[in-house]
Amino acid sequence: METASYRLESAWQPDGGPNGRFTFTLFNLSDAPLAGFKLVYTSLTRVIDKKACENATFLRRNANFHEFAPPAGLSIAPGGSWTFTVSGLHRPAKHCTDGAKSAYLTLADGKHVAVAVSDLLLEGRVNEPPPVLLPEGRLDQPFALQPWPAEIDAKPGEGFPVVLYPAEGSSPDELRAISTVLALVRRLFESAHAPYHLSPSPQGRTLRFLADASVASEGYRLNFSADEITLSYSDDAGRQYGLTSLAQLLEGARSQPGKFRFPVSGAIADQPRYGWRGCHLDVSRQFYPVADIKRLIDILAWFKLNIFHWHLTDDEAWRLEIRAYPQLTTTGVLRGPDEPLLPQLGNGAEPVGGYYSQDDVRDIVAHAGSLAVEVVPEIDIPGHNSATLSALPDLTDGQEAPESYHSVQGYPNNALNPAVPLTYEFLEKVFDEMVELFPSPYLHIGGDEVANGSWLASPLAKKLMEQEGISGTFALQSYFLKRIKDMLTARGRKLAGWNEVAHGGGVAAENSLLMAWENPQVGIDLAKEGYEVVMTPGQAYYLDMVQAEQFQEPGASWAGTVPPAHTYGYEAEGDFPEELKDKMKGVQACIWSEHFLSRGYFNRLVFPRLPAIAEAAWTPKAKKDWDRFAAIVPLSPKL
Repeated sequence: METASYRLESAWQPDGGPNGRFTFTLFNLSDAPLAGFKLVYTSLTRVIDKKACENATFLRRNANFHEFAPPAGLSIAPGGSWTFTVSGLHRPAKHCTDGAKSAYLTLADGKHVAVAVSDLLLEGRVNEPPPVLLPEGRLDQPFALQPWPAEIDAKPGEGFPVVLYPAEGSSPDELRAISTVLALVRRLFESAHAPYHLSPSPQGRTLRFLADASVASEGYRLNFSADEITLSYSDDAGRQYGLTSLAQLLEGARSQPGKFRFPVSGAIADQPRYGWRGCHLDVSRQFYPVADIKRLIDILAWFKLNIFHWHLTDDEAWRLEIRAYPQLTTTGVLRGPDEPLLPQLGNGAEPVGGYYSQDDVRDIVAHAGSLAVEVVPEIDIPGHNSATLSALPDLTDGQEAPESYHSVQGYPNNALNPAVPLTYEFLEKVFDEMVELFPSPYLHIGGDEVANGSWLASPLAKKLMEQEGISGTFALQSYFLKRIKDMLTARGRKLAGWNEVAHGGGVAAENSLLMAWENPQVGIDLAKEGYEVVMTPGQAYYLDMVQAEQFQEPGASWAGTVPPAHTYGYEAEGDFPEELKDKMKGVQACIWSEHFLSRGYFNRLVFPRLPAIAEAAWTPKAKKDWDRFAAIVPLSPKL
């Protein structure tokens, strides 16, 4: 890897502007003078006052893309530097990831050159030791189970079997189930000893299967004796979860025998608290290779999570191959200095792309299905569509003034226009291909963060609103989403969306599932309107949120500080009235990828909060125990 010839350092000071100011210093580490250049950086802390700069000229911004020019005639000698300040920020910086995420130079000849970026420093804040987010914990019962079961009354043994093996007469489906969980363990813990063997072993213990219709859906029972274990189940998912629990128990006892044990007698009776136990992943802001997607699904299966919500499109990129519109995965994914989509959120001098072919999707869906994980795809409409509109400009109203509105993330005119007839033709074709790829009964259509004022400068939209007797952005959004719901119903699919789908009149509550993300009260309000609800509030379940107040902690902070203890202790049902609790279908973690520029950042922010949400989704409230969770969760696999 080449060493960068230039480095950008930055600090934030609380004075100099309503939201403080950035001081940037560009160092020339090359052996030649630097002159006649422009500097670009990407940052989630955006500039909104282009005149509030000193010793630089603000040239342009597109969402998180910022471009500056140095003073005329400036030349930076080898080993020298150029410093400038920016005061017109849209919010103050609070954490090290609030500064520049990437940077590059455009030289006088048009060439683009990478610039290394240092973490943001906050003036007056010392670099404290990382906070302790997870205590050592304690165990009342020495069993390594994630999530903790509904009921357990088991006696720990002094030792543990080398392997577990199926009793004679086990069915082909039961043998295949063992093989599936065995393969899962080997992928997640490559150097661990295998927990299962298909043939008998004198050092092992017999595993007997018992199909039992009295066991709850997705539930299982384990009965332990010195000679054998009986696994009772009523469906494939319950059988898998029972096998997974046995694998966890054995792995814990084997890897940390001083802390964890394997049961020698007693029983476990287990079933999930909620039917929807989800994890969302945004692959638009950052692209995750297929291998990473499949490993994340493996981790979900290990924690008995059963929904993978795949956020496939956003302003930054459209990641799903749609054969009717190949432009979506050429123009609509490629970001670079000379591309229609400018660099964002960590992109630099080199163009970056990435998408999932339909063969990739089939592979991922099949992999998830083998592990009792349902893949719920999301294409985010009508907002969050800068990439779509860049790839398919015919979807715009050519008479609409450019930059007539901006999204909360700073993208201009980024919503599909409900008054453009081609919008519906486009989505019909997209849905036709999606229902062939994804067997889930749900198709998530986003519906979030449409800027108030969207489409109001569009003559076509004004005409449509007059014809329909509606006014305002959200009434028009409701009109649009009702048509979308009809498309999905015609294809045998239910609509899932974010809580803003209910704005402006919303859509029919029947066969609509909405995700409450803005705050917990939203979920209760949606349930009162008749919607089925999944709780995923940013204040507890958004895994991109910072975990501590210290400035060197990475992540977003708009929803506050979310330490693992808060995520674990949060009760999604909250103040749901008893008569509305049937509307709450479950809970979901959300992984938004603006801050995930490395695997290290991913693992630091996602764990241990993802297994904490898994326990909230599975374990009865009365059986939750933070100290016990803290003692067990270090065994968790990571990406």
